Amino acid sequence: MRRFLSPFILIFTTLLALMYFYAAVSLTETPAARVGLFLPFLLAWCLPVFYWGGTRETKSRWGEILHLLGFVAMGWLSFLIGFLILHDLIFILARLAGEVSFIELMSREGPPAVLGLSILALVLGLRSASRGPNIRYIDIPFANLKKDLEGYTIVQISDLHIGPTIGRKYVEKVVHKTLNLAPDLIALTGDIVDGSVKDLADAAEPLKKLGETGRAYFAMGNHDYYSGATAWTAKFREMGLKVLLNSHVVIKKDEAKILVAGVVDPAVKMIDATSSPDPSMAIRSQDLLAQSTAKAPADFRLLLAHNPKIAADAAKVGFDLQISGHTHGGQFFPWTLVVRWVHRPHHLGRSLSGKMQVYVSAGTGSWGPPVRLGTQTELTVIRLRNEISRS
Repeated sequence: MRRFLSPFILIFTTLLALMYFYAAVSLTETPAARVGLFLPFLLAWCLPVFYWGGTRETKSRWGEILHLLGFVAMGWLSFLIGFLILHDLIFILARLAGEVSFIELMSREGPPAVLGLSILALVLGLRSASRGPNIRYIDIPFANLKKDLEGYTIVQISDLHIGPTIGRKYVEKVVHKTLNLAPDLIALTGDIVDGSVKDLADAAEPLKKLGETGRAYFAMGNHDYYSGATAWTAKFREMGLKVLLNSHVVIKKDEAKILVAGVVDPAVKMIDATSSPDPSMAIRSQDLLAQSTAKAPADFRLLLAHNPKIAADAAKVGFDLQISGHTHGGQFFPWTLVVRWVHRPHHLGRSLSGKMQVYVSAGTGSWGPPVRLGTQTELTVIRLRNEISRS
């Protein structure tokens, strides 16, 4: 009962109820139609009430199906309400302009058009997400990049979200594509799982092939913490993935040294209230004879940070490149606009924080609604390039 009375659930329920009444009044005329419209709202309501808590375990096959249907319903309702608001804005403008014939057309054809467009958007979005991940090549120039690092290749996997909508076959596809790209380094930048080790060990098992390369590094994301960080950290390390928790390693490419660091996610406070993402700790020298604040010697410093908001702190301590995820670029319209505003300037793609380059992936999988519209899933191939300094 306490779960139903939590502030988040009460607010979510209120907003969902208001959206239902808005849609029901605008789009339906019969009791049967209103009941039919109520079903997707009910499925969406079940998500936070029954699935978003604990270690995100799914208890049964029916539970998995309802979980998936709830996410699909949430995606459709986003499109439905978005198109309905657009319809009503156009209707208001038509009334202000006195366009009587157009108003009559909108009154007659508007509701079916809203329903049809929302269904079409959902189908296109589902198709786009299921066909991923798309390989995206990004060349990032750096002034005075050491010769041995010219063309150095990093494949980034981020926000895979193995769970209700991403299963083993999709993970196998991601791993197969990654290995075929033969990168110098594989970077997993968090939110790889969305469920317990017990539920998802089999689906995540193909990631072991990445660990076997000895070149796969992992920074935890918020959903990894929601899913049971202690158990998953042990599991990822058992797979051979190098989990970096406010720490780094120094590796070599010919004569060049690369510092690869990773920070914890702010969600770490779920298991340790005293911990937080700390780029300065991650970059410090591990040499016991060196000063505790000294940076480890390296020709290039790379930071894996799930949340791009870490960028300002990372730039201050001397990282050259931060690669992140978390935002999904908004995943699908209209959330693409919301995320652009909330996470600016590091919402998607390349940006700068001081002199440090930042790259934010749109995500290799999808969270929640398995829908992509306005963004694409991506397996990112980042290549370091030398930009001759003109100073």
